[in-house]
Amino acid sequence: MRKLVVVMMLGLLAACGDGPWNDPYPRADSGGNILYTAFTERPKHLDPVQSYAEDEIAFTAQIYEPPLQYHYLQRPYRLIPATATTVPSPRYYDAAGRELPADAPEARIASSVYEIRIRPGIHYQPHPAFARQADGSPRYVDLDPAFLAGVRRLSDFPAVDTRELVADDYIYEIKRLAHPRLHSPIFGMMAERIEGLADLGKALQAAAKELPADAWLDLDRFPLAGVEKVDRYTWRVRLKGKYPQFLYWLAMPFFAPVPREADRFYSQPGMAAKNLTLDWYPVGTGPYMLTENNPNSRMILARNPHYHGETYPCEGEAGDREAGLLADCGKPLPFIDKVIFTREKESIPYWNKFLQGYYDASGISSDSFDQAVRLSVGGDVQLTEEMREKGIRLLTSVRPSIFYLGFNMLDTQVGGLTEAGRKLRQAISIGIDQEEFISIFMNGRGIPAMSPLAPGIFGFEEGAAGINPVVYDWRDGAPRRKSIETARRLLAEAGWPNGRNARTGEPLVLNLDTTAGGMGDKSRLDWLTRQFAKLDIQLVVRATDWNRFQEKLRKGAVQMFFLGWNADYPDPENFFFLLHGKETRVQHGGENSANYANPEFDRLFEQMKNMDNGPERQRIIRQMERIVQQDAPWIFGFHPKSYTLGHRWLINRKPADVGNNTLKYQRIDSAERQSLRSAWNPPLRWPLGLLAVLLGLALWPALAAHRRRERRSARP
Repeated sequence: MRKLVVVMMLGLLAACGDGPWNDPYPRADSGGNILYTAFTERPKHLDPVQSYAEDEIAFTAQIYEPPLQYHYLQRPYRLIPATATTVPSPRYYDAAGRELPADAPEARIASSVYEIRIRPGIHYQPHPAFARQADGSPRYVDLDPAFLAGVRRLSDFPAVDTRELVADDYIYEIKRLAHPRLHSPIFGMMAERIEGLADLGKALQAAAKELPADAWLDLDRFPLAGVEKVDRYTWRVRLKGKYPQFLYWLAMPFFAPVPREADRFYSQPGMAAKNLTLDWYPVGTGPYMLTENNPNSRMILARNPHYHGETYPCEGEAGDREAGLLADCGKPLPFIDKVIFTREKESIPYWNKFLQGYYDASGISSDSFDQAVRLSVGGDVQLTEEMREKGIRLLTSVRPSIFYLGFNMLDTQVGGLTEAGRKLRQAISIGIDQEEFISIFMNGRGIPAMSPLAPGIFGFEEGAAGINPVVYDWRDGAPRRKSIETARRLLAEAGWPNGRNARTGEPLVLNLDTTAGGMGDKSRLDWLTRQFAKLDIQLVVRATDWNRFQEKLRKGAVQMFFLGWNADYPDPENFFFLLHGKETRVQHGGENSANYANPEFDRLFEQMKNMDNGPERQRIIRQMERIVQQDAPWIFGFHPKSYTLGHRWLINRKPADVGNNTLKYQRIDSAERQSLRSAWNPPLRWPLGLLAVLLGLALWPALAAHRRRERRSARP
C-alpha cells in the first residue's frame, strides 16, 4: 500500500516537467521552425484545374507554381516571374497573320501570342509517380490489385523520385481545362480566349464516351491549336483578339504545371476509392508539399527538399522598411520548415489558443472583437492594452471584394431603365444605411461601396471625386449619406408616395431571395426589414437553399438578392464585367445576376476592358461609374476590411489579398515563441498539491488499517 502511494505521488510530480502543461503539440516539436495556424472549412479541391475557393488556395498556392506571381510587398499589386524568366509581353497579329505594333488599335488585332520561358533546373517534390524501374519505365503503373490493396496513403509507396519541370507540364495543364470529367470552372471563359480550346473540349468529350468511366484519358494524344511547344523550356499561347488580363491568369493555380506522370499515376483503377488523387495529394514544384491531409483534423505542409530557391524581396512600398519588412532582403526562401494547419470549427477555442501562443496569427471574430481592438474617438482602430502588452501586431487591409444587394432588371416592379425604375432603386439605395450595417454587424470592418470598383484596383478614386453622388453629398471633408426625406421624395416621384401606388393605393411589397446563413441570418434580415420600413416599403424575405437560389437567379425568378464578388485579379475589368450586358445571367448564363444591360455602359466597357492603365482609361471608368450610379442596378453595399493579429515572433507578415503564395516569405522566431508560451501558460501547481493532500487523506484510513493488521500478524 505504501508503495502504491509513492508511485501515485511520483506520477503527479512527473507532470511537473519543463514547458507549458497545456501545450497541444508534441514535445518533440518544441522550439521547432514550425508555423502553427488553423482552418475552419475543409478544402474540397486541391487539383489546380478545379480549385477556385479561398479555403483551397491557402494550400494550393504554396504547392503549385504558375509561371507568374505577385510581388509580395509592392502595392498596387505587380506581376513578377515565378518559374518564368520574365513577364511576357504579347505580340499582336491581324487577320492575315501579319505582326502588328504594340500600340495597334484593338479593332485590328485578330490574335495575341504570349511566349513563356521557364528557368531550367526546377524540380518537382519527391513523389511515387516519378519512381522508375531499372529500365527507366514507370515503377507504379498498371498496379497489381493485390499490391494496391495494401496501400492506404501516398506514403505507403516505398519509392519516390523527382524530375525537372518542362514546358510540356504547363501545356498538359492547359489541356486539362478541357477535360470533360474535371469540370474546370474557367473552361468556358478560357475556351472563348485560347484558340482551339473549345474544339479540344469537344474532342475529349467524344473520346471519353468511348472509354470506361475510370479509364485514363491521355491528353498528349490530342492537339491544341492555340498552344505550341517551342523547346524544352518554352511554349506559346495564342489568344483570340486582345486580352491583356491573361497575364493575371498566368499567376493562378489554373495555369500551374501538372506532370503527365502524376495524371497517369492517379488515374489507375482503385486509386480514387482510396483518395489517391490530385484533389487529395497535389504534386508541385513550390516551396512546400502536402505531407498530411486529414481535412477534418489536421493538414501539414513541409518544406519541399527539391525547391529551386528564391530570395526575399529588397523593395517594397512606403513604410515597409520602417515596419521591418525589408530586413531579410536577399535571404533564401522559404524560412519556415513546416506549417501545421489545425481544423477549428468554433471561434472561441481558436481565439483562446491564439492568446496562449499556440497559433501564430488569428483573425478577429465578432465574439473577440472588443477584447482585441477598440475604436478611438476619431474612428481609428487600435489594439487593446491586453494585446499591446503581449506584443501582438494588428494588420489591416481593405479586400478587393464587394458585397451588394442586386435588383433583377428584368422585373416589372424594380427593374427597367425608365425614370420611375431608376428613382425607386435610388430611393432604396439611400434608405439602406450601409454605415449602420457595417457598425452593427461587422464591428466597423468595412467601408461603404460607391461603385462596383474596390479599393486598390486601378480606377478607384478616394475623396470627393470617388463618392456616389446619387447617395452621398460631400460635406466637411467626408461623404454624408443623403437624408431619408430625399429618399422619400424620390420614391414619390417614382409613383410610390408613402410606399403606396399613386394610382391604386396598394402598398409597395418587395421580395428578397436569400440563403440561410451569412446575410440571411435573422438579426440582419430584421435590420434590413426595418430599413425598408423607413420608406414604408414592406419587405418579404424568401429564404431557400443555395442550389434553389442559384436556379432562381438563372431563371430570373427574383426581385432582389444578396451576392458578393472577390477579385480574381486586380483589374477594373474583373469588376465591371459583372454588369456587362453580354454577361447577363438569364440570357447568356454569365455573372451579371442583375441582368443589367445599358448600351452606353456596354460600349464604354468594351472600350475600357483591354486598355492599358492611364488617364484615358481612368476617364472612361469614371463615366461608367456615373452610369451605374444613376441606373442603380445594385445597392453598392460594402468592401470588407481584413483584420489580422500576429504575435511578435511572426515576422515578415503583410496582408496580400490577391497574391496567395505568402507562406514562403514569413519567418518564425521560435526561441521567443517558446519563451513567451511558457510565460503565458505557467503551471498551476496548487491543484496538484491539493490533490495529493486529498489523496493522502483518502488513503490514510486504509493505510492505518493495513499497518494494524501487519502488527497483529507479527505478534507471537
